[in-house]
Amino acid sequence: MTQDEALAILKTGLNVFLTGEPGSGKTHTINRYAAWLRERGIEPAVTASTGIAATHVGGMTIHSWSGIGIKRGMTDYDIEMIMSREKTARRIIGAKVLVVDEISMLDAETLSSVDRVLRTLRRRALMPEQPFGGLQIVFVGDFFQLPPVPRQIPGEGGPALKGGPSAFAFESPAWREANPVICYLNEQHRQEDADFLDLLSAMRRGALTSAHRARLSSRVGILSKRTIATRLYTHNENVDRINAESLGNIAGGARRYEMSARGPQRLVETLKAQCLSPSTLELKERASVMFTRNNFDAGYVNGTLGTVAGFSPLGMPIVKTRAGATIAAEPAEWAIQDGGKILARITQVPLRLAWAITVHKSQGMSLDAAIIDLSQAFEFGQGYVAVSRVRTLAGLFLEGFNERALELHPKAAAADRHFRGYSDAARKKFSALPDGEKEKLEKNFLRAIGAREPNTAASAVSNRQGGAPLVPGIEKLREKYPSAGKAWGAPDDELLKRMFAEKKPNKDIAAHFGRKPSAIRARLGHLGLAEDYWSKRKRRSAN
Repeated sequence: MTQDEALAILKTGLNVFLTGEPGSGKTHTINRYAAWLRERGIEPAVTASTGIAATHVGGMTIHSWSGIGIKRGMTDYDIEMIMSREKTARRIIGAKVLVVDEISMLDAETLSSVDRVLRTLRRRALMPEQPFGGLQIVFVGDFFQLPPVPRQIPGEGGPALKGGPSAFAFESPAWREANPVICYLNEQHRQEDADFLDLLSAMRRGALTSAHRARLSSRVGILSKRTIATRLYTHNENVDRINAESLGNIAGGARRYEMSARGPQRLVETLKAQCLSPSTLELKERASVMFTRNNFDAGYVNGTLGTVAGFSPLGMPIVKTRAGATIAAEPAEWAIQDGGKILARITQVPLRLAWAITVHKSQGMSLDAAIIDLSQAFEFGQGYVAVSRVRTLAGLFLEGFNERALELHPKAAAADRHFRGYSDAARKKFSALPDGEKEKLEKNFLRAIGAREPNTAASAVSNRQGGAPLVPGIEKLREKYPSAGKAWGAPDDELLKRMFAEKKPNKDIAAHFGRKPSAIRARLGHLGLAEDYWSKRKRRSAN
C-alpha cells in the first residue's frame, strides 16, 4: 500500500494499523494526517508506548495520556480515581482521534486497560458504548521491533510479571473489537544505501543469505579510536561500564547526587528497581545524559537526551537537550500509593548517563553511526532493531553478534504474513469504491468529530496566487516568528500556563514560543488566563 492510499483510508475515520519496514514512511503519513486534521480544527491525541518513542512524536505515553500509569489492570476504584482527575477526564472525553506509536512494545493487557478506561469515561459522558469509547484509534508500528517487556509492578497484589512473555497488542480483545484496517506501507523512501536496505529487508524476513551474513561480518572489528558514535548494548551492565569509563575521561571532580528514600524497605527496594536513575548519580559538565521520567511542565519525558551544560547556584544540573532546550533538572519523586495514601517514596535527580544505552532504549532513534555489541543478544528482534537504527552500512560498527541477534519472534513473523494479506485486500476494496463514496465517507467522519472546513478565504487567496501559502505573508512573518500560524498543542498550553503563573514578561514568552506578543495575549485569553484585545474592545463597547 502507498502512503497516499493509507492516508485516504485514515481520512474516512476507520480504525487503522499503519505498519511497514523502516523507511516506508509511517511517521510521514501520520504527520500528514495530523496536519490534515489540524487544518480542520481537530487536534489528534498523539501518544506512544514508551517515553523515548513519545519524544519522537512530540506527544506523551499512552499510559500518561489515559491515566492508567504503570498498572497492569484496571479495578473499578482505579477508574473512579482517573475520573476524579479533571484534566485527564477532560482530555479523554474531548478527544476525537487517538494515535498510539510504537505499538509493538505495548502488551495486550495494557491495551485492554486503555480500552476499558476510554469506554467507561466516555460512556459516563453519555457517549455510545464502542471500542476505545468511539475514538478513531490509529496504531502505528512494526511488530518485528522489540516485543512487549514483561513488567514487575510495585505495590499491587498478585504475582509479579517476571520473565514470562507478554502477549502482543494484536492478541488483545480490544484490538479485535477495534478491528483496525491494516495499512502495510511497501514503498521505500530511504535511498542512501540500497545494499544496506536489502540487508535490513532480509533480516526482517528471516531470509539472510551467505552474502548478507558476509556483509554483516564485514562490519565487525573495524572500530578505530577515532570513531565517535552512540554505543548500543543488549545488557545494562555493559551500558553502565561504558558510561562510567566515559565520565572518568572528563577532567575534574564529579558532583554526586544521593537518592533519598522513605517507607518500608521492601517497597523502597521495589521502587529503586523500577527507577532508571541510580542510587548514586555522578555528573560532570559535558556528560551525556538521559532524563528518566516524565515532566511535561518542565519540558522533558523519559528518554529525552542531552548534555550537562553546567550547574545551577543550588548545584542542580543544567541540561542542554538535543532539541536545543535548556532544562534545570530538579529532584523528582517516585512513589507507591494505595487509595491515595503514599506507602513509600524515593527522590533523586531524574537523570542517568547516556554515552551508551540499551538496544531497548534505542528503539525509534535514527543515528548517523552506532557502535553495537550483539554478542549477548537474548531477545527476538534485538539485532534487527539495533542494526536498523543507523542510516547506512558505513555507519554500522559491530563489536560482534550471535545467532539470537538474527532471530525474529515467530508470532510476529506469522502475524506479519497475515497483515500483508489483509492490507492487500483493504487496498483493493478501497480502490474499487467510487470517488463519490470515498468523499461521502470523509465528510461523514468530519461531521461526526465536529471538524470545520479549512479557511475558504485563505484557500481563495491560494488559488489566486497559484499555490501561494494559505495565509498571505505567512512565510515572511515566520522569518521573525517561526511558529506564527501554527496550531497550539496541549504541551504548549501547559508550558504557557506555567510561564504566565510565574509572571514571565509577555515578550519573553513570545520569544520562547516563536510567536507575536499579540498571539500570546490571544492564547492566554482563549485559556481564560487573561483578557485579550477583542474581549476588552467588546466590553468597552458595551459600556
